[in-house]
Amino acid sequence: MEFSCRNLAANPVSEGMTTLKTLCGMAVALVLPVMGQEIPKVLAIGSDMPKFSLPGIDGKTYSQDNFKDAKALCIIFTCNHCPDSVAAAARTEEIHQAYKDKGVALVAVNGNNPGALTPDELGYSPYNDSFAEMTPFAKDYGWTFPYLYDGEKQEFATACGAQSTPHVFLFDAERKLRYTGRMDDAGRNSGAVDKSYLRDALDAVIAGSEVKEKITRSFGCSTKWNFKKSNVAADQASWEKRPVTVADLDEATSKKLRANGSKNLRLINFWSTTCGPCVKEFPDLVETYRRFQGRELEFISVSLDPVAVRPAVSKFLESRHAAVPDSTAKSLLADGLASNNYHWTGGNPDTMAAAIDAEWTGALPHTVLVAPGGKVLWRHTGELDITELRKQILKGLE
Repeated sequence: MEFSCRNLAANPVSEGMTTLKTLCGMAVALVLPVMGQEIPKVLAIGSDMPKFSLPGIDGKTYSQDNFKDAKALCIIFTCNHCPDSVAAAARTEEIHQAYKDKGVALVAVNGNNPGALTPDELGYSPYNDSFAEMTPFAKDYGWTFPYLYDGEKQEFATACGAQSTPHVFLFDAERKLRYTGRMDDAGRNSGAVDKSYLRDALDAVIAGSEVKEKITRSFGCSTKWNFKKSNVAADQASWEKRPVTVADLDEATSKKLRANGSKNLRLINFWSTTCGPCVKEFPDLVETYRRFQGRELEFISVSLDPVAVRPAVSKFLESRHAAVPDSTAKSLLADGLASNNYHWTGGNPDTMAAAIDAEWTGALPHTVLVAPGGKVLWRHTGELDITELRKQILKGLE
């Protein structure tokens, strides 16, 4: 699978960051051939800012001319999914607020193509990197600056040589590149920032002085170039080859599901093949399981269909590829569970409800998020808002 979680751009190492060399190994190079493609070089200091014309989440199209009066134009390539970008989101708005009255224009650009991300790269945010999902992401963090999309053609990202998310490019009043690299040394921490390279560079540009550290290594998830879509296709093909099983569910196993003797969060969904909302939301549940397969989450489906229609239940689960990832197969087995898909065969469902969630009214679908040890963290009856579900999972994983 393609290296994605952290990327160090091919720039000279700044003071105090030499230990980061080992994090990426072969992933760091001036130009990396990837499946017959090349990652663009980082724009050189002193270069003119590449021209752009990109759509923003506010419905407007922006170009460099929209910011012609700014003393400095700060371009930050970022995205919705990357944990490094998520951690930097609040700090980005803080920088905008601190410098907007000093003649600085800050613009965020999402240069990722959402079709170039495999599901397991999406386990740290409720969002993918689509243009549509940029709006709720920006709203979550109170962004008041332009957020533009370059994920389709990636021409601006290529011209700048955006290596990771986030990756900063700071241009002066003449639109010459004065600084490129990471924002700061905070990484994924949400606390105070010890060293902000961007603030130092902004202060220098505003004062008309030389930027002391012109280049640092960008640090974050690698840019999702269009050519990485082949990785996604291969990952999907591999997933669809996984076996899908379904096991009988009785009272004893129901109690075991609720007790949750694993170290994982356990997402349990009651459904049936004749329930429209159940059928509609099921692919999103499988997708969610795949997104969090690298983290501590299990997904258990419980069919309430009549026992006689087991073939239909099996067929449905197989068609939706409700398989088990390797990361949780062992934990299910260790907790004495035969499958991640169950079919209630114990008669009156009140017995199952009493064991798993006594607050279930009987309406389908019904979803419960259970912590290790059996505490219910969240429940929902009716069709899911999948973004809200993913937010609840992320909250539970904190």
